[in-house]
Amino acid sequence: MDVQRVVVDRYPDPGYLPRLREAIGAARTAGLPVVYVVVGFRPGYPEISTRNKMFGGLAGRTGAAGDERATQVHPDVAPESGDILVTKRRVSAFTGSDLDLVLRAGDIDHLVLTGIATSGVVLSTLRQAADLDFGLTVLADGCLDADPEVHRVLTEKVFPQQAEVITVADWVAAR
Repeated sequence: MDVQRVVVDRYPDPGYLPRLREAIGAARTAGLPVVYVVVGFRPGYPEISTRNKMFGGLAGRTGAAGDERATQVHPDVAPESGDILVTKRRVSAFTGSDLDLVLRAGDIDHLVLTGIATSGVVLSTLRQAADLDFGLTVLADGCLDADPEVHRVLTEKVFPQQAEVITVADWVAAR
């Protein structure tokens, strides 16, 4: 989730994309659907209220909102034919998107979460997915956060209350 080039470039970790590519490859080999979630808005940002603390500064602006480059998944882990691309309008992958519809239509009841940032899209999506009764796995090193301590606390103390938390290597080995 949120592995758009513009996001990845703000979180320099040379090992991140290779780990993520390994997880994606294992999912494809196992025949699991791969769903990419990106954040994106219409030109003029009509989906955003000025009251929204995270995105409100964009409200009413003109410019790059509809620009495909802003929602492009990083080419190192780009979607392939058959993968699903979902555009969300808020922090959670579910809010303002058709993700729940896509998952339910595919009879998907367990999600493996990765993304940038651990304290943003991963946390928000995990909480909402748990409330929607999805089984959950978080690939701890398939997530990044600007604050390593926040990442650690979430993956070691918070997420395990609602999800299995493992490494990419352990998840791949179990496939």
